[in-house]
Amino acid sequence: MANNSGTAVSSYATPVWRSLVWALLLCLALSISGIFMPKWLTFLITMAAANGLVSLGILILMRGGVVPFGQGMVFAIGGYAAALLSNKVGISDALLLTLCGGVMAALIAAPFAPLLSRYRGIFFAMLTLALSMVTYGLLMKLEVLGGSDGFNIGRPTLFGQKLPDEHVGYIMYVLTISVSTVMAFLARVYFDSTRGLITLATKENELRVEYLGGSVRQSMAINFILAAFCGGLGGSLAVMSLGHIEPNFSFWTTSGEFVFVAILAGWQSVVALFLASTVLEVVRSFSSSYFPNTWQMSLGIFLLIVIRFLPRGIGSLWVKGDSR
Repeated sequence: MANNSGTAVSSYATPVWRSLVWALLLCLALSISGIFMPKWLTFLITMAAANGLVSLGILILMRGGVVPFGQGMVFAIGGYAAALLSNKVGISDALLLTLCGGVMAALIAAPFAPLLSRYRGIFFAMLTLALSMVTYGLLMKLEVLGGSDGFNIGRPTLFGQKLPDEHVGYIMYVLTISVSTVMAFLARVYFDSTRGLITLATKENELRVEYLGGSVRQSMAINFILAAFCGGLGGSLAVMSLGHIEPNFSFWTTSGEFVFVAILAGWQSVVALFLASTVLEVVRSFSSSYFPNTWQMSLGIFLLIVIRFLPRGIGSLWVKGDSR
C-alpha cells in the first residue's frame, strides 16, 4: 500500500514540478532577452502579458462552459485601484499596487458571483457585459475619478527604490512577465486540482456533477472571483506601464479583445493564451501602422483564418488532449 501510495503521489507531483521548471526557465529567458530588445518591443510584450492575465480569467470560466463579455469591468477596477492608491494614498510600490488591484477587483466581483453562477450561455455573457457597461457609465460620470478623460498615475517604485528613467520600461517588463508566469503556473496547478477537474466536468454534464456530490454553483462562483482577481492584476500592471487610466478600460470593445485572445488561444493551454495575446498585440500594432483606417478589419480577418484552420485555438497545435 505504501508503495502504491508513493507511486500515486509521485505521478501527480512530477507534472507539477515539470511545469514549474519550464515556467522558471521561460521567465528567465524572457527577462534576459528583454535586455537586448528595443523599447517598443518590451512595451508590446509588457502589455501583451498584462492583457493575457485578464484573458486568463476568461480561460478559467471557459473551462466551465461560460464566456464572460465583461472582463473590462475588473480590468478597469484593478487599474483604477492602483492609480487611486498611488495618487491619493501614496502607495507607490509596483508589486503592492498589483496585488491591491487584483484583490480589489475580486472583492467588488464577489457579491455578483452567486447570482452569475446560476446562469449559462448568452445570459451569463450579457449579464457580465451589463456589469462592465454600468462600470463604464459610472466612471464616465464621476468627476472624482477623472470623468471621461481619466487621470495619470505617478511612476511606481519597487521594494522602496525609485525606478531610473532609462530602465523603468525594462523593470516593468520583468515585473509583468514574472507576475504572469506565477499566475500561469498557479492556473495550471488549479486546472489539475479537484476543483479544476470539477469545472471541466461541469462543462460536459452539470447534472452528473451534482449527482456525484459536486456543487456546480459554488465552482462557478469561485471561478468568477478568480477570474476577477486575474483581471485586476492585469489592469493594475497595464496602468502602471501606460501611466494613464480612463473609462475605456471598461468599455465593451475592450472586453471583446480579451475574448478575442481566449478564442484565439483555445481553452486547453495556458501558454497558448499569452502567446495569443502577444500575437494580437503584434497584429494590432502593425495593422494600425500600415492600415490605420481599417486595422479592425485586419484583426477580424486574422481571427476568421484562425477559426477556419485552428478551430480549437493555437493551443491545439501542441495539445492533443482535452485537459491541457
